[in-house]
Amino acid sequence: MDTYTFKDGSLKDLLNFSGTIPVKYRGNSYNIPICLWILDSHPFAPPICLLKPTINMEISVGKHVDAHGRIYLPYLQNWSHPKSIIIGLIKEMIEKFEEELPLYSVSSSDEAKQLELLSYIAKITTGETDMNSKTMVGGQKKDGGFNKVTVIGAGDLGIACVLAIAAKGAADQVVLLDLSEGAAKGGTMDLDIFALPNVEISKDFSTSADSKVVVLTVNSLGNAQSYLGVIQSNVDLFRGIVPAVAHYSQNSVLLVASHPVEIMTYVSWKLSAFPKSRVIGIGCNLDTERFQYIITNLLKAQTIGKEAWIIGERGEDKVPAWSGSNLVTCHQTERVVNDNSQEQLANRAMEVLKGKGQKSWSVGLSIADLIESILKNKRKVHSISTLAKGCCNINSEVFLSMPCILGTNGVTEIIKPLKEDKLVAKKLQSSAASIHDLQQQLKL
Repeated sequence: MDTYTFKDGSLKDLLNFSGTIPVKYRGNSYNIPICLWILDSHPFAPPICLLKPTINMEISVGKHVDAHGRIYLPYLQNWSHPKSIIIGLIKEMIEKFEEELPLYSVSSSDEAKQLELLSYIAKITTGETDMNSKTMVGGQKKDGGFNKVTVIGAGDLGIACVLAIAAKGAADQVVLLDLSEGAAKGGTMDLDIFALPNVEISKDFSTSADSKVVVLTVNSLGNAQSYLGVIQSNVDLFRGIVPAVAHYSQNSVLLVASHPVEIMTYVSWKLSAFPKSRVIGIGCNLDTERFQYIITNLLKAQTIGKEAWIIGERGEDKVPAWSGSNLVTCHQTERVVNDNSQEQLANRAMEVLKGKGQKSWSVGLSIADLIESILKNKRKVHSISTLAKGCCNINSEVFLSMPCILGTNGVTEIIKPLKEDKLVAKKLQSSAASIHDLQQQLKL
């Protein structure tokens, strides 16, 4: 037993195994030192795997290893109890390290430095690159101008996202990561048959490398009996996904669509160690767009600057709210209505909104809209799940939907204050308290 430090700085005593694995590379044999940290949720969740270089070794950052020595393998990403076991993991580790050695010996001699430099130059001239180099995809540079999006999860929502993104033409390349077992089936098979330009289907996390946006649509299909158990199953699933995503696309914006979106966005933030601005949830964006449309087009009223929003917790506990000025012009009477009339207008719009379901294709269109705002740096205001600590006297780390300016680096600003409304604040605080209570019971 030893103490492990997680990315968020929290500490946990975990069982760990340290030792070496034998690797043959270019005719030579090496003993690669590793450490496996066993989580409390083992064997349902994979171990955390790290290299343990000695003082005379340096980490060789590559496809399966990051600069901190953390190991990323398909076996870890596809971990599934009871078929996945430690022995199988070590076998794949040996196999992958024999393709690309994860460590190299440190030497102070000028000759060794010269060889290392020549090796680096050779990699550049043959088209191979390191983590900081510009790489090529389909003949195009993946520099600042190449917009790549990865959608994780090939269910109905994942496929709807791919189709909506492709229809909008928002991205230069879309990768659909299918994490299901077995051969491609259902929608992914159809995408293979009726190939879309610039859309790639894969089961390998490395194909997501250098994405500008990563959309998480996966949900666990476990047999949990309680609501907390269902959420924990999703957390266990995310433990094998989010660190890999963060490794391959270190500057991406994570856009979470998995359920419950507020908690899973919080989980993604913690597991990725990304800044809060680059981890967001789909929140109430779809509800807000519909809400504004109903008020303007169906009820024939127009808020100044589209100031009507749906905020808070996605689902039954969402809250209608108004930002900035409380002026609402009614086309039928050409008059400015007071707060009571505004509340009546919101109630009528909410009644209409309740009759609208959220089908996968509707959510997919909403997600494509968010992605377009990010990739094109539109600085458009969306109601999305963001860290709400500090808003409306919320003191806990919870994610709630708030009107946010969205750009290339995610959330640049939260639009506040909302029009002061004690009832709205009370509802948000209630949602924050219940979400925080659930988060405290989860094992991250």
